[in-house]
Amino acid sequence: MRIQSITASWLHVPIPPAQQHVSDFGRMASFDSVLVRVETACGLVGYGEAKEEVGSSANCHALADLINHKFAPLLIGEDPRDIVRLSERLYNGTRDHYALQHGRVFPALGRRGSHVCAISGIDIALWDLLGKSLGAPVWRLLGGRKAERMPAYASGGWADAQGIGAQLLSYVERGGFRAVKMRVGIIDGTVVGSVRRVKAAREALGPDIGLMCDAHGTWSVTEAKQFCRQVEDCHLTWFEEPVAADDPRGMAEVRSITSVPIAAGESEFNRFDFRNLAELRAADIFQPDLAICGGITEAMRIGAIASAFNLRLAPHLWTGATAFAAGMHVAAASPAGFILEYSLGANPLLHELVVEDFPVRDGFVDIPDRPGLGITVDEAFVQRYAVTP
Repeated sequence: MRIQSITASWLHVPIPPAQQHVSDFGRMASFDSVLVRVETACGLVGYGEAKEEVGSSANCHALADLINHKFAPLLIGEDPRDIVRLSERLYNGTRDHYALQHGRVFPALGRRGSHVCAISGIDIALWDLLGKSLGAPVWRLLGGRKAERMPAYASGGWADAQGIGAQLLSYVERGGFRAVKMRVGIIDGTVVGSVRRVKAAREALGPDIGLMCDAHGTWSVTEAKQFCRQVEDCHLTWFEEPVAADDPRGMAEVRSITSVPIAAGESEFNRFDFRNLAELRAADIFQPDLAICGGITEAMRIGAIASAFNLRLAPHLWTGATAFAAGMHVAAASPAGFILEYSLGANPLLHELVVEDFPVRDGFVDIPDRPGLGITVDEAFVQRYAVTP
């Protein structure tokens, strides 16, 4: 079995105006990501996903070109089943032979950012391909799933203080969710504004529905501390990205003054960044995005770090169906995995890119036993929304 081709396509899918929402990232007028297709000489095909920005803020030309013109030529003719070796080759560049020989990394200089995002898409596709070649789901290859289904939380929550309760309750009614997430932070103007919305949400939801808050890293350390102190009585499941990912010590400082669990990781790259978060005691919950952090291979290493520090794993799944499925398999196979994010914003790449769907029943998502990632990409959809270079 040899790799015959690797192709990355930027998918740009417009969102109807009535379904768009506005956050600190701007208006979500489209959903964008990079679909990676790996085909072998024997005709097997695996799919992955890579991204480096959110929603319609993502211009994915550079990321697709990086995969197509830098990484793809390195892997043509290689055995796609040697996933760890190929991942190390992409991360270490021309010094990969040293890394494989000596058992430690000799990374390329540009070892973060788009470099790792590109590796993510290829890595996910290789795992999908491996599962298909063996007729087994990815979670089986990772050691097995803990359960046949996992709890999910509804992720959305942009309404104002007057409407946030009704918006979150509508999520509960749609899938029987027992936990929901809302956005806070700079979009509210002040900490007081966010606190007002959180208290309104808790009052509407009652005490039995889990409530998470996500600031997208938009607050200063001082503001994040103020917020935590003022919502202590709201019994939050977690407070996500209180400060910028560039300030992990600031995040640790926030965590040290509150009983609210801190979640982070969607902006982090590979195990080394998450090791630093663990050692700084900066977070209670790790949230790697598999289309960003290095793919399935790296996410399992991140899950091992979480387990070693007695932390939990809840992958960031505001993604297309490919990365969603990858995160689901990792969460199901990792001892630290405990819940799945389920986007309630308009997300055509989650619901229309593949033939299968991911229904939520009584707040749970079934972990499929189909081979590979368990998805079938709709090629007509890809052709319709692929951006021509």
